[in-house]
Amino acid sequence: MQHISAPPGAFLDIDALTGRTFDGVLFDMDGTLIDSMGSSLAAWRTWADELGVDPAALGALGGLPASRIVAELVAEDRQVSALARIHELEVAAAGEGIEVLPGVVEAFGALPANRVAVVTSCTGPLLAARLAASGMRPPREVVCVDDIANGKPSPDPFLLAAHRIGVDPHRCLVVEDAPAGLAAGRAAGCATLAVGATHHHSELEADAYAPDLGHVRFSSTPAGITVTLA
Repeated sequence: MQHISAPPGAFLDIDALTGRTFDGVLFDMDGTLIDSMGSSLAAWRTWADELGVDPAALGALGGLPASRIVAELVAEDRQVSALARIHELEVAAAGEGIEVLPGVVEAFGALPANRVAVVTSCTGPLLAARLAASGMRPPREVVCVDDIANGKPSPDPFLLAAHRIGVDPHRCLVVEDAPAGLAAGRAAGCATLAVGATHHHSELEADAYAPDLGHVRFSSTPAGITVTLA
């Protein structure tokens, strides 16, 4: 399958998915299902200030697990304490300004509960804090960074999610807002739908694009799950 990067302004290119059916849908969480950007950025800015890290260095690392970001920016002898500190800051900030994004409630209402998983780079406690703050009901299956040895952009999180819902990864659609997550989905053999505004559209290499899930309609049929423009 050929994947292309979306040119600036390419918002509604769902044609590559039209006519296809899927057995499962694997959703990223932050930036895809919920808007946690404000609280997350505040936590990371505080962390960068405390550790003397240039905040500008954080921009290129979006979508990666916190452990990967810390490993990139902090000396090895400080990484354990630095990772513990950002986790503490993010959990503390999770109660402020987190909202469910457009189309999410409708998407989950249209999809069979046993064919959906959330795949996130959050730890379990951070996942729980953000979901609680958003008011969103947790899906049956969640893969967080605690569950796997290698996080995004490794395919491992999506492979585990597909296994948990009993579906071949090649029959899954990954919905993501970040380059690292889309790379992980492609590496797992999944089709990919890029959404959101956390990254410029030209950075998102995917099969199809939409600004948010409010522009997408999921339908479940005996033949499988289909995706069209709303």
